[in-house]
Amino acid sequence: MTDEASPATPATRVDPKLLEILVCPLTKSTLEYDAAKQELISRAAKLAYPIRDGIPIMLPEEARPLEE
Repeated sequence: MTDEASPATPATRVDPKLLEILVCPLTKSTLEYDAAKQELISRAAKLAYPIRDGIPIMLPEEARPLEE
């Protein structure tokens, strides 16, 4: 059995090192990881970027506006 198929390693998990280097493409500010919603939150841009199959989708047109 490979790590990808292991129940202990969900397919939606994002590499922590990747999270350290990703920034908002619009504001270049840091992002917050919301594991429950599988999103990366940019407070500065007021956007939530989706994470699909463990891959952050860093396109502003794919992000949802934050309801703040």
